[in-house]
Amino acid sequence: MQTAESEENYSAFLSVLKQKGKLSDNDLAKARRMQKSSPDESIAQLLIKLGLCSDGDVADSFAIASCLPRVRGETYPAQSPLPETVSQRFLKYYHAVGLLADEQFLDIAVADPENAYPLHALSLATGKTIRLHVGQLADIDAALELQFGEGKSQMDKLLDGLLVEDDSNEDLEHLKDLASEAPIIRMVNFILQKAVESRASDIHIEPFEQSLKVRLRIDGVLQDIDAPPVASTAAVLSRIKIMAKLNIAERRLPQDGRIKLQMIGKELDLRVSTIPTLFGESVVIRLLDKENAVLDFAVLGFVGKQAQRFQEVLAQPHGIILITGPTGSGKSTTLYAALKQLNTSERKIITVEDPVEYQLEGINQIQAKPQIGLTFASALRSIVRQDPDVIMIGEMRDLETARIAVQSALTGHLVLSTLHTNDAAAGVTRLQDMGLEEYLLSSTINGILAQRLVRRLCPACKQSYPASDALVEEMQLRRWQPTGDILLHKAVGCSACNGIGYKGRLAIIEFLVMSEAIRKQIMTHEEAFVIQQTAILEGMQTLYEDGVGKALQGSTTLEEVLRVTTEA
Repeated sequence: MQTAESEENYSAFLSVLKQKGKLSDNDLAKARRMQKSSPDESIAQLLIKLGLCSDGDVADSFAIASCLPRVRGETYPAQSPLPETVSQRFLKYYHAVGLLADEQFLDIAVADPENAYPLHALSLATGKTIRLHVGQLADIDAALELQFGEGKSQMDKLLDGLLVEDDSNEDLEHLKDLASEAPIIRMVNFILQKAVESRASDIHIEPFEQSLKVRLRIDGVLQDIDAPPVASTAAVLSRIKIMAKLNIAERRLPQDGRIKLQMIGKELDLRVSTIPTLFGESVVIRLLDKENAVLDFAVLGFVGKQAQRFQEVLAQPHGIILITGPTGSGKSTTLYAALKQLNTSERKIITVEDPVEYQLEGINQIQAKPQIGLTFASALRSIVRQDPDVIMIGEMRDLETARIAVQSALTGHLVLSTLHTNDAAAGVTRLQDMGLEEYLLSSTINGILAQRLVRRLCPACKQSYPASDALVEEMQLRRWQPTGDILLHKAVGCSACNGIGYKGRLAIIEFLVMSEAIRKQIMTHEEAFVIQQTAILEGMQTLYEDGVGKALQGSTTLEEVLRVTTEA
């Protein structure tokens, strides 16, 4: 049986984790308490097992602390260089994998280099000098499966030991028992971990007659991953509903819930939505990674003249700033970035949201609850009596909310909110269509920002190429670069971006600043197109123009810009 190494051996490793901000004193204390009841497991194993650190962070920190080379997933050999006398069970138990062997040396990758026993054992068994490398736990286990496995898929391995019957059994207790089986728990955890590691924003679990489909939305685009067998559909969905504290007996009506958990070193807030379909309930899980929420305008893609104009309008003491765009265009993130910038000790900020996505220190955030009468409008009436300087409304959904927002702006408050429209100018006409009077709009709105999200090219593998003369002519690229060769970039794909070619997203924006000319057009009820043309003459860049500029800078591709701006 493996004995836990003394903690002194791990002091350098733990120091590196703390310096990198990957481990807090509270989390370390939690792992030490757990070690008292699990003395056979090292502190490093417990940090991964408890979800306090990712196995990647643990491997990186071991490599730095031990001054050992770090092995990446793609470098493991398909055939084991170890002799057959070395037990597969031994290698899997100690998470050690052979990399290379010659007459004198044997290269081994391990997940825990501080545990000396497996290294001595391998040296005695092979008669060779061991050269140690550090690997990631998941990569080592995957390499061992590749070298010694039975050709099973990851999902098949997770289901080992589970007898899944026909899921037409409607018995509630039977469903609870199935959902509590270790293989089902492992399977759901695997899906969640895969989503976190892939930087997914949503998990879609969709039952069909002959299959259960699992897709991840990564950087705005859905991608298929390995899915559980269709026979396990009821058990998987029940497990998720139990985690979200939903009624697992109710399958005829939509339900919404939340899951809070810690996984691979991240605090996650998951929003779960279920809806009945023909072959079972379709589940969508929205992942909110609080630690990786970027609330910095420059990082989000707000650069150049338009971003500067937006900052100037944001600094005004009162009025309304609207952010428009379809679902998933980053409106909430932009709102939070604006609030973070405005959040000083001199200002009182109150928000009313549905739901509250990120919790911001120093800001009073209200969760709307329509079922008990706490709507946007009713909350706003109370907010104005709380003496705020800045008010943020999650969305202007109806005339009543819009009227109170306008009244708040007229009485000296700065109001931030969102609308669902295709471009900035359409925001004006949408509020007019709601029934808001033109004179109120023209006197309160300071600016309207429209935005979309495009995928950011992976900096490690993007490739530049000269734009053809035909493309330059068709897209009128000389408007952005009058002279010289015009270079565009394309997505290639590498290990850093999981072969996609894109990593992360950035915003492309258009910002309509309220001017005297536009105010007059609002008063005469001009169409959105006319207002947009006036804004362009006054210096507004359209979404397309901002996107092409970022494509020429090498931040994204022209295809991405066309994908998200064609409708607009």
